[in-house]
Amino acid sequence: MDTTVHVRSRSHLTIALAAGAVFALGLGLRQAQPLFISLLNSHTGVGYATLSLAFGVSQLIWGVAQPVAGAVADRWGPRRVMMSGTILFAAAIAATPVSDNAFMLMLLIGVAGAAGAGAIGPAMLMSAANRLIPEAKRAVASGIVNAGGSVGQFTILPLTQLLIGVAGWQQAMVLLGMAGLAAIPAIMIVTRAAPAPSLAGVAGGCTIGVTLRGALHDPGFLLLNAGFFACGFHVAFISTHLPGVVALCGMPATVSAWSLSLIGLFNILGSLSVGKAIQTVSMKYALATLYLARAVLILAFYLAPKTPVAFALFAAGLGFTYLSTVPPTIGLVANLRGGRYLATLFGIVMLSHQVGGFLGAWLGGKAFEATRSYDWMWLADIALCLVAAALHLPIREVRPVPVATSQMRQPT
Repeated sequence: MDTTVHVRSRSHLTIALAAGAVFALGLGLRQAQPLFISLLNSHTGVGYATLSLAFGVSQLIWGVAQPVAGAVADRWGPRRVMMSGTILFAAAIAATPVSDNAFMLMLLIGVAGAAGAGAIGPAMLMSAANRLIPEAKRAVASGIVNAGGSVGQFTILPLTQLLIGVAGWQQAMVLLGMAGLAAIPAIMIVTRAAPAPSLAGVAGGCTIGVTLRGALHDPGFLLLNAGFFACGFHVAFISTHLPGVVALCGMPATVSAWSLSLIGLFNILGSLSVGKAIQTVSMKYALATLYLARAVLILAFYLAPKTPVAFALFAAGLGFTYLSTVPPTIGLVANLRGGRYLATLFGIVMLSHQVGGFLGAWLGGKAFEATRSYDWMWLADIALCLVAAALHLPIREVRPVPVATSQMRQPT
């Protein structure tokens, strides 16, 4: 049976805002960590490529953690999973300044912190919120949750840069770790009324194993995974290496901090707009359009003279599409495979995203060390955006039609 419960005693907006607040802290703190790359490199002397590998591994582990956490939460409920993840994430950030070798940096940045952050990632948050929000309001709620991540990016990055200047980078990281614990009260709101899932599965014997086998044989689900791989590649490359691009152009670090925060600001608009649009517009066409727009934006930035204004315009344009892919992607997962095991299924899609993220973060550092430029990475970004746009077109999306017209749902 469907375990979704619509909570009347608490506003659906409150649930979405609480989930968005958790995502704001989780994503904002993750996006702030690359601001410490050069400082960590100077402190430890491990090398830029090694640090890039640690951040690449963190992208991968963040992806691996989400379906694992989702499977546990789908069986026993999300609260304990999300609380444990928050504590682990916060502790890993706070402990990073005392690391003085590659192994400890890999363990804290690449494994522990990323695993903790995965337990409060979008798959977990949107699945928990969807248990309490009616289907008709989920697209808008997904946009609100996703926009929360952008609010975190817009606010936490410049504050982090300010903290580094005022308190020093080591104290700044400890304070960021402590700030991560502020997610706990919001988690209590999102999970307080969540029902305990049925251990016997759902009607028709559709257990999690049956659901996973069906998803992995579904061409639409596989195409969605492939498209999200490309998304992860260029998102991780830009979030990890934009500070390096700024430094290569001879500009101050504040340009990278504000550029990344502008991406977050404009993604608020993008996430809310896309979340509303996919109530009436095909989700697969929305995704294809977003990826095509990214290709155009990245090409324009690649060809343009590099000035602070160019970085600001690029950040604003890219920001509108940056995480706006999440609401239609999670919507398509539910559309194609149902909502019972949404945390697990979207976690698998996020894993594909983060495999791409691992390669984007790691290869960015390798490419720079080999060529002293990021040209090949920008060209790879453009190509992958075009591929991702094309991959979504064959997906057979099932779109609801008005009851007065038909009692069936029609594939597109």
